[in-house]
Amino acid sequence: MISCVFALICSVIVLLLDQLTKAYVAAEFTLGQSAELINGFVELSYIHNRGAAWGIFNGNTFFLLAITAVTMIVCIIFLIKTGFKKPLLFWAVSLVISGGLGNLIDRIFRNGNVIDFFHFEFWPQFPVFNVADCAIVIGAGLLLLYFVIDAITEYKNKDNAEKTELSENADS
Repeated sequence: MISCVFALICSVIVLLLDQLTKAYVAAEFTLGQSAELINGFVELSYIHNRGAAWGIFNGNTFFLLAITAVTMIVCIIFLIKTGFKKPLLFWAVSLVISGGLGNLIDRIFRNGNVIDFFHFEFWPQFPVFNVADCAIVIGAGLLLLYFVIDAITEYKNKDNAEKTELSENADS
């Protein structure tokens, strides 16, 4: 349970960090302006993204709002039903929710625009992203890890149950 409380606190911090960094970039940069953050690695490039990752569904704000809202509701229901018992799952879903909420806030209060600003200089084709996007990707990665671990555990438990049953039948 302590892990879940810590995950909630971290998720709130991630959401606040997302909103504070976006407010900073919006206040200190003009749209399209870039500045080097880590030489040759990361630059801050202030852009508005009206789509999802890589700009897909560009300009479809209501669709993206609906998809984000539905995804967050599903995550919350999933979290309530199973997440409190499984810390890795709780962490994963909490990060996805905090990231989704960060971008949802932008879409609602910034006329459909999500502020993105991190850009890899060494990979120019990679999309510009923000803290919320990082939380979503890390949360999705943890979710994938959870399901892989769960599948392996289930397979081992099933295998052990079959071996036990075979052993009991042989003893009979």
